[in-house]
Amino acid sequence: MAYIEVIQEERAEGRLKEIYDELISKRGKIAEVHKIQSLNPETIVNHMDLYMTIMFGQSPLKRVQREMIAVIVSKANSCEYCQVHHAEAVNHYWKDDEKIKQLRTDYTSLDLASIDKLLCDYAWELTKNPGNETELSYIKPLKEEGLTDRAILDATLVIAYFNFVNRIVLSLGVRLEENVGGYNY
Repeated sequence: MAYIEVIQEERAEGRLKEIYDELISKRGKIAEVHKIQSLNPETIVNHMDLYMTIMFGQSPLKRVQREMIAVIVSKANSCEYCQVHHAEAVNHYWKDDEKIKQLRTDYTSLDLASIDKLLCDYAWELTKNPGNETELSYIKPLKEEGLTDRAILDATLVIAYFNFVNRIVLSLGVRLEENVGGYNY
């Protein structure tokens, strides 16, 4: 149970009901991470706009790379909620439950492409030690692997976004849904 009041779908009125109805229409259901914002409904809209832009917008990063980064950030923050949701998204591409398990326990032992390993390292380090020599240790190697500045910006946005969301989830006691999957994208 969340640590603050959460207005469920059946009690939603006015603008919140409109937002919930739109989420159900577009995504099939409402995630707990959005319901936790029910006392300030417009934040749900802004949150979804940011999420959709960062995770689904045009980017030199592949969708699977963005989801993989989400898992690594969430693991670094011990955010089970986001790990489960985004590991499921990674597995949509990988189709390998064992590899997903390893991503969530020790990504460093995975046989990843060098660019994906560097992205994971960058996500972990920026989450655990923000601002510590990222240029030489992480950005330069990413550039040497062929990532553009835009791709590095997008990776940084994914990392920052999931640190933001992990803090909402962890601070307010957002619980994992009984049925995690089934969202429309």
